[in-house]
Amino acid sequence: MLSTLSRKMLMCLTGLFLGFFLLIHFLGNLQLFLPQEQAHLQFNAYSHFLSGNIIIKIVSYVLYASIILHAVDGLIITLKNKKSGGGYQSDRRGRASKWASRNMGILGTLILIFLVIHFQNFWYIYKFGNPPLDENGNKDLYILVVTVFKEWWYVLIYVLSMIALCYHLIHGIHSAVRTLGLYHPKFVQWFKTIGIAYSIIICVGFALMPVYVFFTYH
Repeated sequence: MLSTLSRKMLMCLTGLFLGFFLLIHFLGNLQLFLPQEQAHLQFNAYSHFLSGNIIIKIVSYVLYASIILHAVDGLIITLKNKKSGGGYQSDRRGRASKWASRNMGILGTLILIFLVIHFQNFWYIYKFGNPPLDENGNKDLYILVVTVFKEWWYVLIYVLSMIALCYHLIHGIHSAVRTLGLYHPKFVQWFKTIGIAYSIIICVGFALMPVYVFFTYH
């Protein structure tokens, strides 16, 4: 059985990997903001490159494992803390982080539900369903994304999920830095500012993508 410290370290490492993956995913998806014809060509070329790259496939398996481990570990830690009568974590890192620390279980559950919906709408259909095809008979991920983002209910779920993710990241980055022993008093404000800025930029950027596509195609 893993000790509490080992679980926190596992949560920290999987969380940091997922946070880094978010950045890579974010940078790739920025192509959605290009002019429609250019976005269509580049986004599909990008998706075809990823689907045929062996290194990306290996990274994807690490990603799936990290999501599962992070979710299961978070559930175990939350249940243990509730059983002991304590909060997820308590500290003085600002209102956003303190609120998030008290509600990490709820935030994590909302994000997990969103991931299930997100994977079903994109990954599953692209891999095993019947996605739209381009004029050359290749899978057209761009049209699939546009089709999903044209649904107002999905855009709403996406935006609300990004708000939950933002709070989750704000607390998670602070917590990871402390777990790794990097939270030096001399640099505490820098870590705090960078963590909040990263969380907001990533989540606002992601939230704008479905909103932009929705209004562009309506």
